[in-house]
Amino acid sequence: MDGAPSRRAAAVVGVVAVVSTACLVLAQPAGAARSEEAAKATTWLARELVDGALPGFAGPDWGLTVDALFALSATRSDQGALTRVTKAVSSHVRSYNSYDDFGVPGVRIAGATAKLLVAAVATGSDPEDFGGYDLRRETLDLVSADGDDAGRVRDKGTTPDNSNTFAQSLAVIGLARSGEVPREVVDFLVRQQCAAGGFRLSPDQFGTPAPTCDQATNPVLDPDSTGMAVQALLAADEAGVPGARAAADKGAAWLAKVQRADGSFGGSGPTDPSNTNSTGLAGQALAAAGLQADADEAAAYLLGRQLTAANAGAASAEVGAIAYNDGAFTEAVAGGIPEFSRDQWRRASAQAVLGLAMVPLGDLGENTDPPSSSSSSSSSSSSSSSSSSSSSSSSATSTTTTTTSPEQTTTTVTTTETTDAGTGTTTGSGLARTGASVIGLTALAVLLVVGGALVWFTGRRRPR
Repeated sequence: MDGAPSRRAAAVVGVVAVVSTACLVLAQPAGAARSEEAAKATTWLARELVDGALPGFAGPDWGLTVDALFALSATRSDQGALTRVTKAVSSHVRSYNSYDDFGVPGVRIAGATAKLLVAAVATGSDPEDFGGYDLRRETLDLVSADGDDAGRVRDKGTTPDNSNTFAQSLAVIGLARSGEVPREVVDFLVRQQCAAGGFRLSPDQFGTPAPTCDQATNPVLDPDSTGMAVQALLAADEAGVPGARAAADKGAAWLAKVQRADGSFGGSGPTDPSNTNSTGLAGQALAAAGLQADADEAAAYLLGRQLTAANAGAASAEVGAIAYNDGAFTEAVAGGIPEFSRDQWRRASAQAVLGLAMVPLGDLGENTDPPSSSSSSSSSSSSSSSSSSSSSSSSATSTTTTTTSPEQTTTTVTTTETTDAGTGTTTGSGLARTGASVIGLTALAVLLVVGGALVWFTGRRRPR
């Protein structure tokens, strides 16, 4: 018997299978794939929890733990872990926003207090009774009433005052989400924006102190602070504060301008080299402001530094974790994550998740879907936003390495692993799994029908 018809049938089936697979891949929306990777990162973070908290160098690190809470809230991929973290944080309010554990009463840390307020709203808890504390009242009590600092959320009972744009942004988000946000609190945040669009990190440090950013002699415009402020101002706009939207759009435009060719961002000062902490927060802000194409580029950079089953090498037990930079990624692939570096990986993963989930900080805890992926930049969209941490961390190595990303591309980047402020976020509904492209599925259906017909036809042509 001549085997040509059956061979032709097999060839047709093979072609149909290949093309069908390609159609399915094309039909899979980028947003859904990105959401899955964000969920894998939070799964890794959940495994790092000890009694509901992420460990620091001396006991639980509550600022970092709230960052993990925000990441878990953004993906909603592990409700059990989110519940454990919420319980642990609400049971240790004073361990985070005061010096009570050190026997120093009367101290309130502005950034920590505001971040806890955002955590309360994000988890659907009562912000006026979170662990027995009225965090909305405590935040309002830290608002300065007079002079150039009017509206500023300041530390109480300690010097120096380390409140900064992160703390102010968290306060705007938390107050807007828990009731009315005082106009002066928003106005003080806007005064930290320079004419170029970026925000300075602090009104007191890193440049000559001045009432406004433009009046400062050497203001340092900081992408992390700008990402926070953009999201806070979007939340203020949602709350009806005039002028907040324009300032947010200006800040987002500045972020898009300073984004690097590979989609990444660096911070300011020692965190200037490209890193996933800064990229996660800036990407989240870009998505919140409607600059989706720029946000997608940031997300692609983050995915290139995430450990996967295909690229993890010696770190195969750490799949889902996201490296701070290329040096950390290469080190882990070669020999696993060193114990002394785990803190940095936890911080990087928690903040990078925000750039993958793309749920604005001001929307966490609400039934809103993250923005869908798009190939072109839309101008602005109104979404609330928000937050990042006032806690800082340690770590420092400087390496120049060649890394292989999950897409098997190689890049050489010189980076410095350093402290980076964490980010605040809130609970959001699960990341959207948008439907597959109708065009892709239609093409697949046509191919399958045509392929089946060809197989039937060739099968009937038997030799005489």
